[in-house]
Amino acid sequence: MSKILTQILYEQDYHLWLETTLKQLQERDLEHLDWDYLIEEIERLGNEQQHNLESYLLQLLKHLLLYQHWSLPECKNHWEVEIDNFRVELRKLAKSKNLYNYLLTVLEEVYIECATTSKKEKWIELFSANLSLYSVS
Repeated sequence: MSKILTQILYEQDYHLWLETTLKQLQERDLEHLDWDYLIEEIERLGNEQQHNLESYLLQLLKHLLLYQHWSLPECKNHWEVEIDNFRVELRKLAKSKNLYNYLLTVLEEVYIECATTSKKEKWIELFSANLSLYSVS
């Protein structure tokens, strides 16, 4: 497939482009691979996974803070379920050693972002800066 046809396929029928690229990879047809878009997609996939990890981590920390500082029992029950859900999703992503290591590098930054947001939104009046309270394991 020519480079122009591949570009058109990528822009107009992404799913077919994926199928075609996968078939070319499986057949070791390196000569016809759309290298530029393949590289772009792999980079995008990695960035998307990192973004998802940061998002789940932020939501986990936010709900842990809400859970710790909120007194209404009906809210706490909901937050317990949410906390469990975010932990499950984080564990799934962190099975990848690279994403686990990424998690360790962004944990403090995401925690600070969560703390800053919580103060601005005033949904937590008292805030504890002890990172050890908020384990993702």
